[in-house]
Amino acid sequence: MDIVHATSSSDFGVLALGLVLAGLVAGLASGILGIGGGIVVVPVLYHVMATLGVDESIRMHVAVGTSLAAMIPAALYRSYNANDFADGPLARNWCAPMLAGVIAGSALAAIASSRALAVVFAAAAVPIAAWLALGREKWRLSARMPEGVGGAAVPAFVGAASAMTGMGGTTAVPAMTVCGVPLERAVATASLFGIFIAVPGTLGAVIAGWHLPALPPHSLGYVNLFGVALVAPALLAGEPAGAGLAHLIDTKRLNLVVAALIVITTGRMLWDALA
Repeated sequence: MDIVHATSSSDFGVLALGLVLAGLVAGLASGILGIGGGIVVVPVLYHVMATLGVDESIRMHVAVGTSLAAMIPAALYRSYNANDFADGPLARNWCAPMLAGVIAGSALAAIASSRALAVVFAAAAVPIAAWLALGREKWRLSARMPEGVGGAAVPAFVGAASAMTGMGGTTAVPAMTVCGVPLERAVATASLFGIFIAVPGTLGAVIAGWHLPALPPHSLGYVNLFGVALVAPALLAGEPAGAGLAHLIDTKRLNLVVAALIVITTGRMLWDALA
C-alpha cells in the first residue's frame, strides 16, 4: 500500500509543513545554542511516520535514519565554517573512537526494537534538556578530558548514542563541558564531529533496513528520501540564521523553551511507542 497516496492531500500538506518547520526550528536551535538538530527532528519525524501509518516496528528506525541523513548538508556546512575556537587536537583524538562508536551504535540500532530505540532516545534527550535548562558552565565531572581508555570511551559513547538516537553531535557538547572544556570551545569543536556521525550513521541505516517490506515509499533502507528532502534544506537554512541571532537573543530563556520542547515531544513519542 502506498502510504503517501493513501493520505489526503490536505493532511499530507500539513505533515510536510510540519517537517519543514521542525527542520527550521532545529536549525535555529543548533545555530544559537550549539546543539544538534536531531533532538528536535527525531520526535517530529516519529509522529509524522505514525500519522502516515508506518509500521510501529520500524517507525523509530526510520525517524533515526532519516534524521541522520538530513543532517549531512548542515554537518558539511559546520565543518567547513568551523571557527578558531575549535580544539583541533581534541577533535583529531576523538575521530577514531567516535567512528567506532557510530559503527557499534548502528549495529545495535539495527537489531533493537522500535520501543528500545525510543527508550534510548528519551534516556539521552531528558538529561540534555536538563543540561539546557539548569546547567551551569561550572558544572564539572572532571577538570580536564580523561586520557587513555577513558579518553577513548567518551567519544565512543557519543558516537554510539548519536547513531542510535539520530541526534548527530548533540551529546558531544555536554560530554565535553562536564569534562572541563569551555562551552564556546565545546560548541566549536562539536561542529567538526557531525560529518563523522551523520555519514556512517546514514550508511548503517540504509544497510540495516535495505529491502524491508514495511518501509514507507521513497525510502533507502531506514532513510526516507521525502523526509530528507523536506528537513535537510530547512535545517541547513536555520543554522546560519541561528548563528547570526545568537548574540541578539536571551539564550537562557531560549534554553528553557527548547528544553521544554524536547521534554514534551520526547515524552509524547515515548508514550506512543510504549503504549
